[in-house]
Amino acid sequence: MSKQIQEQLDIGKARIVQAPASNENEARQSVVVDRTFEIPTGVYAATVGCYLAFIGTMFVAFQSPGLVIPMVIFALFVVAGFGVPTIWTRLKTNSTAMPLSWGKFAREGIMTNTGRLNAGEATIQILILPVLIVLWGLAAVTIAALV
Repeated sequence: MSKQIQEQLDIGKARIVQAPASNENEARQSVVVDRTFEIPTGVYAATVGCYLAFIGTMFVAFQSPGLVIPMVIFALFVVAGFGVPTIWTRLKTNSTAMPLSWGKFAREGIMTNTGRLNAGEATIQILILPVLIVLWGLAAVTIAALV
């Protein structure tokens, strides 16, 4: 809307109208927001568990007094990073959007950017990176133990 519309106003193609009346006391939310990511709570918890398992594995394998504070900070970042979206799903303004139940997840799957995935495909897609990170951590610990 950076160009002048006076010509369109003059020939009748555009018109100026009053702003719609609004009640100042009502809370405005023009868009219904679903912050559940359409995944069941168990899959979400498994993701968090994998990341925390990696941090725990590294902490146990490479115990050092100097690593206590960084590992606690890493764990807090993981908990905060996954905790904030969990809190979003429990807000009053988000009361219509709940995480999918296992039954609905198994029946319908979830919609992704590349199309609908069934429950197995979606679970693999969601958990592949966290599981690989745990396996990478176990490999690193094994290599460190053998060397």
